[in-house]
Amino acid sequence: MNEHVMEFDVRDYEIDLQGIVNNANYQHYLEHARHDFLCSMNIDFAKLHDEGKDLIVSRIEIDYKHPLKSRDKFKVISSVHKEGNLRIVFDQLILRLPDEKVVVNAKVIGVCLHNGKLVKPETVIDLG
Repeated sequence: MNEHVMEFDVRDYEIDLQGIVNNANYQHYLEHARHDFLCSMNIDFAKLHDEGKDLIVSRIEIDYKHPLKSRDKFKVISSVHKEGNLRIVFDQLILRLPDEKVVVNAKVIGVCLHNGKLVKPETVIDLG
């Protein structure tokens, strides 16, 4: 599967008292990038849900390497692959711009449900 790249700017309200991005906001960045990646593959969450199909995050592993500060620019690089019979794994990397210093390295593991039952990912989405 190809990589997907999405650029962001840190907004002031994402900063904590230490002057760096609050750790919870990194999950927002990662999620937004995953959703945009899936949209770029013509995967519509609302349509899937209406069909009784849901993509669910079951585990997130995040390694925080370097903090972002107010007004920093950064990009999220995402790729996706199947792992085993039931898991979808998004490998995601946040890099500060323009120096491309590694900020976050994340592995997001998900599963697919159809009418509330665990199913193989390919029955819900095409991972190419």
